[in-house]
Amino acid sequence: MTALLDTATPATPATPATSATPAAAVTRRPVTGSIHSWDLSTGVDGPGSRFVTFLSGCPLTCLYCHNPDTWRMRDGKRTTADDVIAEAAKYTTFISAAGGGATVSGGEPLLQPVFTGELLNRLKHELGLHTALDTSGFLGVRATDALLRDADLVLLDIKSWDRETYKKVTGRPLRPTLDFAHRLADLGKDVWVRFVLVPGLTDDPQNIEGVARFAASLGNVSRVDVLPFHKLGEAKWEALGKDFTLRDTPSPTPGQVAAAREIFAAQGLQAV
Repeated sequence: MTALLDTATPATPATPATSATPAAAVTRRPVTGSIHSWDLSTGVDGPGSRFVTFLSGCPLTCLYCHNPDTWRMRDGKRTTADDVIAEAAKYTTFISAAGGGATVSGGEPLLQPVFTGELLNRLKHELGLHTALDTSGFLGVRATDALLRDADLVLLDIKSWDRETYKKVTGRPLRPTLDFAHRLADLGKDVWVRFVLVPGLTDDPQNIEGVARFAASLGNVSRVDVLPFHKLGEAKWEALGKDFTLRDTPSPTPGQVAAAREIFAAQGLQAV
């Protein structure tokens, strides 16, 4: 069973920069986490070109997940926040010129809230980057107000409005995500909602309209990304010995994607 708490390494004294951060002040040690990888991306993980850190471990088991190799925290590489910040620092000039920033993604970053908070704090205050948290919201109760203050943007996945469909897609209930969305609205946090359009699963117009009405009601959703389902992760499922049950599901047509975006737009939302 995946451990649900992140830890810090046991012995090495913290550097002056690290010791000033909230997480290090609590642990009194260099903060470490389990990481799958990091990469540079443009346009899909927040505005502009971004340095994206993918953390390992996720409580959801989404049927269309394209990175099932991130599900178990123990399969990731133990990495210090110092290492991540040093890597991100190599690209700050390029990222800033491209109007980008840094995103902490997963997996599910809130499975490791101390490490995630440390990264967001240092990416924002040490490197001066625009920061984003990419989350399903299922573990939103683990995000402290301090962590959320250091996230300039939250990318919130709302995978379905129909509760049964949500449970079928993720293996988990929808309610925690909705509660987290309300909390973000109360804090006035900028949110991009992300919705994966899967033919025969999440594409019912009433389901899409439910997500759209909810997102519009919050008052802090500045954008909705309608993401077409794809099967790029199928090989990973097979390599892990897992059954990819959506292997025969087609990707949505451009017309289907456009129709979904129109439903969000009808609620006054910017849908892309």
